Amino acid sequence: MKNLIILISIATISISCQETIVLDLKDYKERIVIEGQVTNHAGYQYVRVTRTAEFYYEGFTPRVSNATVLVSDDLGNEFSFNHNPGNQEDSVGYYLPDELFIGDVGRTYTLSVKVDEQVYTAKDELFSVSNIDSLSYRVNTKEQEEPKEQDKYYECLLFTKEPKDVENYYFFRFYRNDSLKIYGPTDIYFADDKALAESIDGIGSPVFYGVKDVARIEFYSLSRDGFIYFNDLSNLLNSDGGVFSQPPSNCRTNLTNGALGFFQVSAVDIREIVIE
Repeated sequence: MKNLIILISIATISISCQETIVLDLKDYKERIVIEGQVTNHAGYQYVRVTRTAEFYYEGFTPRVSNATVLVSDDLGNEFSFNHNPGNQEDSVGYYLPDELFIGDVGRTYTLSVKVDEQVYTAKDELFSVSNIDSLSYRVNTKEQEEPKEQDKYYECLLFTKEPKDVENYYFFRFYRNDSLKIYGPTDIYFADDKALAESIDGIGSPVFYGVKDVARIEFYSLSRDGFIYFNDLSNLLNSDGGVFSQPPSNCRTNLTNGALGFFQVSAVDIREIVIE
C-alpha cells in the first residue's frame, strides 16, 4: 500500500506541475544478451551477442564483437562461430558458423559464449516438427483484423497435421517477399498443441498480402523451455504497465551466469505460395 501511495503521489505531482521527471538509475548493472539458433536447415544457424543499455541510451544496443562462440552436440561434434557483421551496422554482434552444418532431430545442442573472461552456456533439444501439407489463401473477411496496408487483403492459410501422442510447442515466422513481417509491434507467434486442433485445416496468418506477393511461412518446433521463454516475453511486451499490472521481470531463459536472451534449437518446415 505504501508503494501505491507513492506512485499516486508522483502521478499527481506530474499532472499538476507538468514537469519532466528524470529517473535516477544509479543501480543499473550491465548484462550480456545472447540470442542463438540452431535448426535442421543450412544457413539458419547464428548467435548474436549484445549488452544491455541504460534506460536513456539512444541508438543500437552495444554490440559484442570479440566473443568466443562454440556450439556442440551430445555426440561430441563441435562447431565454431566467428564474428561476421556483414555490411550493415545493425548486424554487428552476429556470429556465423565457420562451416555450414545442420542440426539433427533428437540431438541436444550446447552453446558456449565467452565474453570478458566470463562464460555463458545454454542447452536445448532439437524436436521434430510436422510437415506443412500445403498453403492456400483467401480474402480476409474479419473486421477485427482489417488490413492496415493498402491493397493487402489476403491472408495465407496453413494446412498440416498436429500429432496428439506427444506434447508439442511451435513457433511461426511470416514473410512477405522475403521480408519478415509481424501484425503488431509486440507480436510473437507461438503456440502449444492445446491451442491447435489435430488437423490444422487452414489456420490463418496474422500478416496480409497483396496480388503477386510471395507469402512464406516458417513452422518451427520448440522445446518446453523455448515455449516458456516466448510466453514470458509476450507477457512482458504486452503488459500495459498500469498500477495493477504485475511488476516486470526478466524472461526465464536456458542461459547461465545471468545472461539474458535464449538459445533456440528447432526443426523447421518452410512453404511459400504466390498470391495470384
